[in-house]
Amino acid sequence: MSTAALSEPQVLAHAKRRLFPDPDEPGVYAVSDTQFATDEWLAGRPIPDSVRERLAPFNHVRLGTGYPDLVGVRVLESDLLAVERLGSTPPLVAVEAKGYTETGGVDVERGVIQAYDRLGEANAAYVAAPAAAVSSMARTMARELNVGVLGVDTDGQVTPLEVPRVVGTRAANGTSAIRSPDDADSIRFQATAQGVADASFSLNHPKNYIAYPLALYHADDTDAALTEYVVGETDGARNGAAFLGLVSRKPDGVELTPLGREIVRFALDRYGSADAALDAFRSWKRSRKRFCEIAPQWGTVTRRVVYAYPATELLVEELQTMHDDGIADPSLVDLVEWLHVQRPAFTVELFVRGTDRVRSHVLDTEGELRTEALTDGNVFHSPTVFQLKTMLFHAGILAERGTEPHRLDPETDSWRLRHALAPVR
Repeated sequence: MSTAALSEPQVLAHAKRRLFPDPDEPGVYAVSDTQFATDEWLAGRPIPDSVRERLAPFNHVRLGTGYPDLVGVRVLESDLLAVERLGSTPPLVAVEAKGYTETGGVDVERGVIQAYDRLGEANAAYVAAPAAAVSSMARTMARELNVGVLGVDTDGQVTPLEVPRVVGTRAANGTSAIRSPDDADSIRFQATAQGVADASFSLNHPKNYIAYPLALYHADDTDAALTEYVVGETDGARNGAAFLGLVSRKPDGVELTPLGREIVRFALDRYGSADAALDAFRSWKRSRKRFCEIAPQWGTVTRRVVYAYPATELLVEELQTMHDDGIADPSLVDLVEWLHVQRPAFTVELFVRGTDRVRSHVLDTEGELRTEALTDGNVFHSPTVFQLKTMLFHAGILAERGTEPHRLDPETDSWRLRHALAPVR
């Protein structure tokens, strides 16, 4: 491989592999900028499929005054940082990549300045460039500005030439991730246990998740109790309960969270035992009726639980604002277009599937929505438009239940609030 082959996308792909080697690692999430979701980078030089696959998923995340080439969250190895970090909160990392241009140059110094700009919102920033092109002047500049330098060899080896100190760590929790308009918090949220993922909600009735703490507390085997009284898909129920913050997964098993324990206390107060409470859930198996209507007290509990899920408050508040502005019955397309203006990075993460093909279809290289792509139900993230929406229906928040993406007509799919508020005078 010649040095000229180390274009910017290839440099970035190697850097991402070094910083984020396992995308399925817990507490890890990273996206590349939408400018790399293109077929060709340099004239006549297509981006190899393997590089695009490594760089996916794509999003347009603003940090500082611009958009880094890569932004992600992960606890980094000690050889990538100047000092050991205190605490276990993974840092938000921004990367600017520089590769050989058509004229054969590499503007590493500009990359250092761009990376430095990201430190207003990132916890660590790097410039990645072909190792042979990194000058001593660029390294000195990076050292003075607390920017890491990753030297990329022609064989893909990545060497930390300068390592940064972590600055200004913020807690990676779901609440701040949603309530802040900061794009960076969208990525932080995705790296948490509650971030939107394919495994987040595989079941569309909240009772299956609400009952999981009771099954865990029950004297019998958790999976056996859940199967007997509630649902046979125990893995899906456990995953959803974790995403809703009812249980947490530990190396030695699953344990109740404070919210999960409160559900058990409510059940014991109402029924006297976990067994009697689960027996009530047995009568609701396969019911399609709105949960808050057939089980009002459990419906109130469900409403509290789903509202505690960080994405719910964002959706409800924006739907109310749309109602106030005269959009009383927004379609899915209306909602996504509206949200993308307010919180573009988070909207993409919440609604749009993360595959290279889908993100490239929905977003242009500048991160703008291709509105016509939103008419295809298959571009949407099922855990949001089907399972989460249906849970909000059962909790009494939305007027209509969710629909599977392959059956979805986004232009008619209603996201109307069941009880929109009139203006307070």
